[in-house]
Amino acid sequence: MKNNQQIIQFLEKGELERAKESISKVKSSGSHEDIFLLAEELLQLGFLNEAKDLYEYLLALYPNEGELKVTLAEILIEMDNEEEAISYLDSVNETDPDFPRSLLILADLYQMQGLTEVSEYKLLQAKEILPNEPIVDFALAELYASLGRNIEAIKFYEELIVSGNDTIVGVNVHSRIGEALSAAGKFEEALPYFEQGLEENNDINTLFGYAFTAYQAGFYKKGIELFNKLKAIDPEYHSLYLYLAKCYESEEELPNSLQAVKEGIAVDEYNKELFQFGGKLALKMGKEELAETYFRNALALDPGYIDAALTLNKLFLHQNRYEDVIDLTLQMDKEGDMDPQLHWDVAISFQNLEKFHDALNHYQQAYNDLKNNPEFLADYGYFLIEDGKRVEAISIFRSLVHEDPLNEEWTSLLERLENN
Repeated sequence: MKNNQQIIQFLEKGELERAKESISKVKSSGSHEDIFLLAEELLQLGFLNEAKDLYEYLLALYPNEGELKVTLAEILIEMDNEEEAISYLDSVNETDPDFPRSLLILADLYQMQGLTEVSEYKLLQAKEILPNEPIVDFALAELYASLGRNIEAIKFYEELIVSGNDTIVGVNVHSRIGEALSAAGKFEEALPYFEQGLEENNDINTLFGYAFTAYQAGFYKKGIELFNKLKAIDPEYHSLYLYLAKCYESEEELPNSLQAVKEGIAVDEYNKELFQFGGKLALKMGKEELAETYFRNALALDPGYIDAALTLNKLFLHQNRYEDVIDLTLQMDKEGDMDPQLHWDVAISFQNLEKFHDALNHYQQAYNDLKNNPEFLADYGYFLIEDGKRVEAISIFRSLVHEDPLNEEWTSLLERLENN
């Protein structure tokens, strides 16, 4: 033990040669148990190279010892040498007491590499050997949850609850069931599990999950209560503000919703979704100037943000600001993000500015994507009439009447076009 302390002191002082000499003495004159204890201590203190050297020395003496292979594999993983780690783990004999441990580590490695089927196979092997081992059930549940196989995940989480393991490796299992149920779209079923999880461990991420699931379940008042509770605990929790605002909006508490947006922007000024939602909310409240500011801020953060561009264009069209529609659409075109709706918007704008050639160009570009949209076809048809293109207009209105033969306006117009 005295030698061990001396070696550690050498390493801590950076006297690597003296440490190396002392380790060599332990290997030559110490018992195998002494070497093992030194290796353990060095590993615990983070001296990976030195610990690896000792474990390799012991493995040469005990080539079938699974514990040594697994420990060496763990060291190699820490050293980012996964390939050699897998080689050690694969060599552990199936009859070795550490074989299940090797399977768990292999499963984790293969999952990180994206080989989830191999990972699942290794965990199911471990489950056969240790059918009542909580850590195996937890690993399977976590794997299935990560793959979106939520029903299978819930089964293994519930096995942990039944066996009395409400918490495992610091994770609350009730909260995990809530997350899996929520991910499976079973929002109401998830709520009591989140509540139970919070009673056992008041974790802010669990609280957010509970609040978000309440929002998804349509329990907006509960969502408001929980998001505000989270805000009181950690006002810097950026994700809460958008959904708090949405809960308030769903309850028709528009001023509170807008306040939540403003508070969210104050802590996260780069959140384009907050600006976009704030803009839509401002429109709903009749605050057009504020709405425009929010939409422009969203586009400043992401010049290719289609949702913001489309909503801002709607505002411009409502205000008869056709030049602004054209400018914005040209900017989106430069970003390479032209949506068919943008072509429609700019076609209407050119039409109102009596630039019919440009309007026709954009109507035609929008046509293939929007030819099943009756509102678009009606706009296009009326434009064609205005532009003197009677034959093309007849074709458009025939399509409209075919889809809606009871529309008297279109039927009458088509008859007039065909009879002239």
